[in-house]
Amino acid sequence: MNLSSISEACHVIGICGGAVGGSEAAALIAKSGSIAVVFEQNMRPYGKIEDGLPRWHSKLRNKEYAKIDENLSTPGVVFVPGTRLGEDLSFSSLSNDVGLSALILAHGAWRDRPLPIEGVDRFIGNGLSYQNPFVYWFNHYEEIGFSGENFPIHDDAMVIGGGLASIDVCKILNLELYARALGDRGIKVDIEEMEVRGIPRTLETHGLAVDDLNIQGCTLFYRRDKEDMPLENVRNPSAQRLEKLKGTRAKIMDKVIRKYLVRFCPNAIPVEAVEKDGRLDGFIFQRTKIVDGRVLRIENTEFTTRSKQIISSIGSTPVPIDGVPMEGELYQWQNREEGRLVNGVYGLGNVLTGKGNIVESRRNSKEITPKVVDQALASPKIPADGVSEIMSLIRTRWDTVGYPGEYEDWIASKPPAA
Repeated sequence: MNLSSISEACHVIGICGGAVGGSEAAALIAKSGSIAVVFEQNMRPYGKIEDGLPRWHSKLRNKEYAKIDENLSTPGVVFVPGTRLGEDLSFSSLSNDVGLSALILAHGAWRDRPLPIEGVDRFIGNGLSYQNPFVYWFNHYEEIGFSGENFPIHDDAMVIGGGLASIDVCKILNLELYARALGDRGIKVDIEEMEVRGIPRTLETHGLAVDDLNIQGCTLFYRRDKEDMPLENVRNPSAQRLEKLKGTRAKIMDKVIRKYLVRFCPNAIPVEAVEKDGRLDGFIFQRTKIVDGRVLRIENTEFTTRSKQIISSIGSTPVPIDGVPMEGELYQWQNREEGRLVNGVYGLGNVLTGKGNIVESRRNSKEITPKVVDQALASPKIPADGVSEIMSLIRTRWDTVGYPGEYEDWIASKPPAA
């Protein structure tokens, strides 16, 4: 986009994050007649669509890429890649100093929620891993020149969590286990094809049964039962719809167990780490029961399970940023329905809802963005000299990362690594 064409007084709204929610907001803002400036922390704008959605979701990924590209190509949208809030630009500068009409936080939730066991994080990389870096590894480790963190794959792994993200972690573990076991027999399989066919059917194709490979597979430990897992959700369901929803959730989990040979341990919560030779070797678990929707521990039901590989998948939270008010591990919103963090600063998508769900992020963006636009348009336009200062900041960031100013050309020059 030619920044010199933006010289008159106008409203300029900044957006941190260019994936599903952020790109949707950018297009809506631009169509309202304002300028939307998208500050994206990565060189590509796709966020967890690219790095958090397992690579077998290729059709969904390509569909979302196309939608994000369409949004960010909207006239009036200015894309600024390689610009991380809190590092390359401070929160205080964007929320106060730059002079934007409004600022929207749409940078998602990239920080794994820590396991609530005192001191357990000292075992990270030493028996304990978290979901986000593990899925990132799976999506990228086959790329030429990959230099990120590597993860071994051990049989009989343990996954702590519940929900679609936890299931994805379990599927990655078992698909990798069986693909490697087949490889040891000289049989090369494509993991993405095996995800479609399922593990038992893939083995049958090669004249093998599950027992032939002597693989235990991973176990998912969940503090509730499978009908309570957030696998299929409806907003404000009736009592009748809720019962049907529970049945649907149970069927989804049963299919995962059957198709990907995932073992499932319901109503169990880790309460104490088991250490061996300086490594995390397992957990002491306690059985639970659900009373009025709450998870309660049952006394004298402790049991110990050991594993060489433990992955926590209990959710993600926004990364703390200097100057952003916090309430525990979440941002402290003045008004969650409006998405207002502080005056002039708003949030939408996963950073606000806590739901890493594509449909929910897009819906939330469409709900919050018009409110932000209304607030921004009620304020005076930014004078021409103020607009010029904002454009100068953008040019500086473009020069720093080597961005030429045209979104389509940039994306074409930054394909996924082969």
